[in-house]
Amino acid sequence: MHLARFPRVHLAHLPTPLERLDRLSEALGGPEIWIKRDDCTGLSTGGNKTRKLEFLMAEALAWGADLVMTQGATQSNHARQTAAFAAKLGMDCHLLLEDRTGYKEDNYNHNGNVLLDVLHGATYEKRDTGLDMNAEMEEVAERFRKDGRKVYTIPGGGSNTTGALGYANCALELVGQANDRDLVIDHIVHATGSTGTQAGLVTGLKAINAQIPVYGISVRAAKEAQEQNVFKLAEATADRLGCSGIVSASDIVANSDYVGGGYGIPTEDGLDAIRMFAKLEGILLDPVYSSKGAAGMIDLIKKGHFKKGQRIVFLHTGGSVSLFGYLSAFSAA
Repeated sequence: MHLARFPRVHLAHLPTPLERLDRLSEALGGPEIWIKRDDCTGLSTGGNKTRKLEFLMAEALAWGADLVMTQGATQSNHARQTAAFAAKLGMDCHLLLEDRTGYKEDNYNHNGNVLLDVLHGATYEKRDTGLDMNAEMEEVAERFRKDGRKVYTIPGGGSNTTGALGYANCALELVGQANDRDLVIDHIVHATGSTGTQAGLVTGLKAINAQIPVYGISVRAAKEAQEQNVFKLAEATADRLGCSGIVSASDIVANSDYVGGGYGIPTEDGLDAIRMFAKLEGILLDPVYSSKGAAGMIDLIKKGHFKKGQRIVFLHTGGSVSLFGYLSAFSAA
């Protein structure tokens, strides 16, 4: 798995820290919990999309793009990180933001990630929920192209084979860190949404025969749909890497029990997880992704799925800036 063959802009702060969470582990009384701090990847508070964007934006530059477009929910971490990359590389950025929650609060619609989108110089349009957002984006991109712009479009979450390379690379990084510490990892747990993080991570781990299972906690789709989508992208990513057939359907696990009311809608268990990580470890989670992943992990520990004596790594996908768009969720709790 020789990733130097693919165009890449090296802007992320890598390697991200791998830390043991002593107080959280003690409080839960189960396995030894470690955290992979992909909330520390740099550029506008960081997050997991930064790894993907190193490869995606390199491709955009290679294509001669002067405008990059992507789409996501109102409080999209991916949109914010794309806007930051575009600013750093001197490109224009236009975003399509989908209203997936129906929240009308000014705080939700203009603070948090949306505020940072604007500060980075991005422009944006809003869309109602239920549309084919990638199709909507291509329609707008054609409008720009007719005006002479060279537009590079990025799917939601940066989740295609180019973006997934970022998490194939993360697999190499994480296993290298574990090897240097004599850390035997029994499970990796993370929030899974647009599929690129899980697909890239699983593919990278399989490519190096790490024999570490990945447990995804879905933040949006039902189990069967999420697992199928991740598997499809993992297969395509393996093809891209030149190691076709290394991923099987049984390698993909996505638990959808912790989605709650839907994408972007906080859950009580997720809010509790935010408080627990903040008070015990000084680490901030977000209400959309990482808190639901953490809530699932905590519940599964309490149920004995992850057991005492094991070592698990929670992959922190970032996004804490969106906390400032969800003040009402905390005030109501």
